[in-house]
Amino acid sequence: MAGIRNKSLLPTRRAALTLIGAGALATGAIASALAATDNDEVLTESKVLRDPDVPVAGNPDGNISIIEWSDYNCPYCRKLEPELRQVVQDDGKVRLVMKDWPILGPVSVTAARIALAAKYQDKYHPAHDAMMGVSSRLTESRIDELLAAAGVDMNRLKRDLTDHGKDIDAVLKRNNEQAEAFGFRGTPSFIVGKYRVPGVLSINDFERIIADARKAKMN
Repeated sequence: MAGIRNKSLLPTRRAALTLIGAGALATGAIASALAATDNDEVLTESKVLRDPDVPVAGNPDGNISIIEWSDYNCPYCRKLEPELRQVVQDDGKVRLVMKDWPILGPVSVTAARIALAAKYQDKYHPAHDAMMGVSSRLTESRIDELLAAAGVDMNRLKRDLTDHGKDIDAVLKRNNEQAEAFGFRGTPSFIVGKYRVPGVLSINDFERIIADARKAKMN
């Protein structure tokens, strides 16, 4: 877990899972994950699950949602990416909500802004995959190389960064506020159905948590 505050949070599955109380993500308004904080305006279903400006992968009509907060310079996010995508593909009924949360420095912010700008030319997913698919730390020049190779129109990208900059920054602000309200301390972090899952998990772990989340949804 590429935590910025506490590297000791690498969880076991049992320790990591926290059932979100009363509200239940999948069944209506989202309850506050932090009892001592009033997050009603931050953790609403529409903002967390259905933000139209946040990209979605997997089955958009799936019966369970995984919400991922990630950073393009996070080595754990990169390691987990192919396994998570495999789980989503194999299951076929998972909706993957992709929250860019750039917490590892200025280049992370640049990468997240560029990925969201690529969305305006329907290239978010190629941009995301290109930046997650490298093993070395990103630089701004390397980002440009990767996106150009992924088929992103770089001239249009620059225009969209200018024309939609405020909207992009607003998305990142919402993503950050939600992550903090859920009490996440680093990337990657997840909500799976009703469960808050901070940390890196295996394919088998994800499969079990998805199954648990489906059962919890029915209760």
